[in-house]
Amino acid sequence: MIRIAIAEDHQSLIDGMKLLLKYEENISIVGTANDGADLVNLVRLKRPDVVITDIRMPKMDGIQATEIIKKEFPEIKVLAFTMFDQDEAVNQMINAGATGYILKNTPLKEVLEAIVSLANGKAYYDANITVASFDGLKKKSEKGVLTRRQKEILKLIAQGKTSREIGDELFIGLHTVDTHRKNMTRILGLKGKGELLRYALEKKYDF
Repeated sequence: MIRIAIAEDHQSLIDGMKLLLKYEENISIVGTANDGADLVNLVRLKRPDVVITDIRMPKMDGIQATEIIKKEFPEIKVLAFTMFDQDEAVNQMINAGATGYILKNTPLKEVLEAIVSLANGKAYYDANITVASFDGLKKKSEKGVLTRRQKEILKLIAQGKTSREIGDELFIGLHTVDTHRKNMTRILGLKGKGELLRYALEKKYDF
């Protein structure tokens, strides 16, 4: 059973989330909060496995709350669930300790995938998040320049590994690997998976 806590300043969104997760047998909502301060107190009391939190909240925002939670309970996973897709917001949450970041227009199937991924110790990032944000970088990657994580994935692609195998080896979610693939294809000016594999084989990255 994955025990989760939800923090969101709009009660209607909390109610909607509870309704969506109500019939998930492997997920239990242990509590909800409408601000960051209450979230921290809730976490101290209930010790959930995964915390789902918005960023902008009264009294204490999600970034501050995440920093406190991760400092006191490093084993608890934090999933940002917000409308903000700007690099700064993403990077601040990642730097605070969040290992997941999804947008509020994310389908339920992906929300569930994100929760399970975090509970299993893997990261999960929305497909619409900027490439540079995946490694908590402060600046966007320049065109044609891959991040360290992307180079690791490219090396494994050259070895013929599937996205699932890559995810298992790097301890990241399948969705995250596929998103990296899409971003690398765009950055390198390629047109599809076949070209990305061909590029990986030609470059033969040596780390």
